[in-house]
Amino acid sequence: MQSSSSSSSTPIRLQFFPARESSPAKSVQLVSGTQKAYYMEAQNQEVAALVQKIAGLHATISKLPSLSPSTEVDRLFTDLVKACVPASPIDVTKLDPGTQRMREELIRLCSAAEGQLEAHYSDMLSVFDNPLDQLGRFPYYSNYINLSKLEYELLVSHIPGIAPTRIAFVGSGPLPFSSLVLATHHLPNTLFDNYDRCSEANERAMKLFRADKNLGERMSFHTADVAGLTEELCAYDVVFLAALVGMAAEEKAEVIAHLGSHMADGAALIVRSAHGARGFLYPIVDLEDIRRGGFEVLAVCHPEDEVINSVIVARKADTQGATALNNGLVDSHVMVPGVGPTSMSCKMEVSVLEKAEELAHIKELSV
Repeated sequence: MQSSSSSSSTPIRLQFFPARESSPAKSVQLVSGTQKAYYMEAQNQEVAALVQKIAGLHATISKLPSLSPSTEVDRLFTDLVKACVPASPIDVTKLDPGTQRMREELIRLCSAAEGQLEAHYSDMLSVFDNPLDQLGRFPYYSNYINLSKLEYELLVSHIPGIAPTRIAFVGSGPLPFSSLVLATHHLPNTLFDNYDRCSEANERAMKLFRADKNLGERMSFHTADVAGLTEELCAYDVVFLAALVGMAAEEKAEVIAHLGSHMADGAALIVRSAHGARGFLYPIVDLEDIRRGGFEVLAVCHPEDEVINSVIVARKADTQGATALNNGLVDSHVMVPGVGPTSMSCKMEVSVLEKAEELAHIKELSV
């Protein structure tokens, strides 16, 4: 799903009242408390209004006779995306059980609608002599261009020198845009193995490459569930995990643990997640599940523009490192507000160890 550009929410205006006490310390404390109370109340009202709006959209979408592309379906999901993309103080992991169930159902509806939309456009593109020349007809193609660029830049930034010869994309679907963009613009010599458990999705995807011999030779498609992949996973330098592979938290954790059991030591894992209200559209991946799976989390990027998915970059630890991660012997992460790759506005989280190495290097240079 793709959003249109949206402006930030209107800033909350806080009114300060003079304190009655003569003590400066007490005065500061009263103003600070007043500010916090107004701010928290404004946040609570904002979150309540957002949940109410999304619940209403969920109720309407649930009653649709079909999720196939249509004017009504497009309108409702566009409204949903517009509601979820702006920055919000909401933490969807802390919602009440009823709202959590609504959220899980909504993610599954989004998944079904997205699948039907991609199948529709894959069929549309396949009738052209060279389908790859017509990709711009898909309304959200630019989203894949930006997301794949972000993922590539994060990968090479946090694993310097990586030059993958073979990549797996798990959950590629009928429009394998991510593999296509990476292969065309960023990794021109890399082989891509695309996995999807739907044979019809793979058949649709293969038709798109029939007129491009170079890309066709570098793209292969396999009908398989990720749980059935074992020895194959050792062959990949990088594995991409699509956002909708494992929609429930426990399902996602199982998939990550399986990848951790079979990927090669040192291989990179790129996981798509979500943040804030965008968690009503896609699953939010728990970083602890990634660590328990035997991976070191190198970075997390939460885009603040029209790119909806968050991106997690991790690396498969060796046996000793995996044991330390599972036992909690390796420190977790610090939040570093700022800008990620130059092409993308996002908030970043980086490894404590990585940050320490950077600071040590700066100190050496200053001596």
